[in-house]
Amino acid sequence: MGVMTTTSIKPGGLARLRALGLSEKIWFNAIWFQSTWFLCVLGRDPWLPAALAMVALHLLLVPALGRELRTLLPLVAVGVGVDAALSAFGVFDFKGALLPLWLVVLWFAFATTFTRAFAVFGKRPALAALVGGIGVPFNYGVGANLGAVVLPLEPWLTAGVLVVVWAVLFPLLFRLAALLNPSGTQPS
Repeated sequence: MGVMTTTSIKPGGLARLRALGLSEKIWFNAIWFQSTWFLCVLGRDPWLPAALAMVALHLLLVPALGRELRTLLPLVAVGVGVDAALSAFGVFDFKGALLPLWLVVLWFAFATTFTRAFAVFGKRPALAALVGGIGVPFNYGVGANLGAVVLPLEPWLTAGVLVVVWAVLFPLLFRLAALLNPSGTQPS
């Protein structure tokens, strides 16, 4: 048995991989996103090449690259803008950077979940607000515990800001994803 590398993919191999529809499957997107999250948050800049390789894998596997980019890039821009604003206002401290590149890559990975792994929340805005208001601030806390970000404000103030921001932003991102991708990805 040999190891498969990108140079060993036979002609048509990429088309066969795309035909499997892996990028559209909920379970695959969830595993892919979580793997990319670990690369970005645990590895940060040193593991950035691996995180970028994960993004490249996603882009190679999607059935319609143009549609995917038209959906993801505005979501990434909103997320990066919100995180940059939170950083500028002192809610986050990325040790001298407004936003590190690994966080932009993480936003790209997160954006893929709005039409796939997390799509179920988009159908129920109240649930999306609840999950966003609890789950995302929790993830920032985990990131802080892992040394990826410093949360310099009082814990109750940071939690309050993040809960409010994400209770509003999470449902809005689902709405934006639906507007950007009206044909909708049908995850399985």
